[in-house]
Amino acid sequence: MATIKDVAREAGVSVATVSRVVNQSPKASQSSITAVKAAMQKLGYRPNAAARALVSQSTNIIGVLVNDVSDPFFGSLVKAVDNVAHENGKQVLIGNGYHHAEQERKAMELLINSRCDALVIHAKALPDEELISYAREVKSMVLINRYIPEIADRCISLDNFKGAYLATEYLIKNGHQKIACISSSHPIEDTDQRISGYKSALHDYGISLPASYIEQAEPSTSGGEIATTNLLLKSLDITAIVAYNDNMAAGAIFVLQENGLALPDQISLIGFDDALISRYVSPKLTTVLYPIQQMGEQAAQLALNLAKGLPSELQPLRFSPTLVRRESVKKQS
Repeated sequence: MATIKDVAREAGVSVATVSRVVNQSPKASQSSITAVKAAMQKLGYRPNAAARALVSQSTNIIGVLVNDVSDPFFGSLVKAVDNVAHENGKQVLIGNGYHHAEQERKAMELLINSRCDALVIHAKALPDEELISYAREVKSMVLINRYIPEIADRCISLDNFKGAYLATEYLIKNGHQKIACISSSHPIEDTDQRISGYKSALHDYGISLPASYIEQAEPSTSGGEIATTNLLLKSLDITAIVAYNDNMAAGAIFVLQENGLALPDQISLIGFDDALISRYVSPKLTTVLYPIQQMGEQAAQLALNLAKGLPSELQPLRFSPTLVRRESVKKQS
């Protein structure tokens, strides 16, 4: 493997000159640049990325922490960040936290130690105090889907309470009162906020239901199957279900249809996220739009602006969910 000394010898210049060319120093003459680049190409020399980063103070990397990149929702987030990275000549380094404090902490340390230019962080298990400490250490760190008042200007979030409220209210306005909820079993703020939104909508419309109308499981298709099965086992009088996300809703559709219940004639269903799967289940899923693409791009651009020390007037920082009406909700007569 060729070394910097080999390049210097081939180009007929000093090692210092090669270093200046590699690190794009304005002190390098055009003739030196031409000679060194030709020698590098001939010898197949590739500059060490870590060494270049120490000189330039830039790795051209945006670090992203997500729950699980195999989840299509987080795949969309990473894609959004990657779009912004590509436009700015940067690459993306991904860490998975799995909604587990120690895993999130290890991923954070890896991204920071990798000298990422900017960080877009989706962390749900780490406490506010720890994330505030990281934010003080890394001035270009932005949180997504998390709101911490002390660093509010670096938080891109969604009103989860409002989204669940809208979903439940939509069912109520379509004549439903026996509305069940299948939610995530993860001990994160999204779970609490969405259950709270569901309960508040019921309360505001004078509907009182026992706690047995809520089932929690993993926020996945299999979790949706489990939660819906548990609801059916209780023999509850249910005309509609609010799901934590579209994956759980898809699992619910499978179980309901397997048990001979027609959607939406016998049971209406509404999801959350407007994920790709919502368009391909049958019936097509009425859901709540989670604008993760726009939020991811906004977070990445804000992080890059912070890295450059630029004032940022990017708006909004707090996104509002909206309903997407399809075919899985039927008006009660």
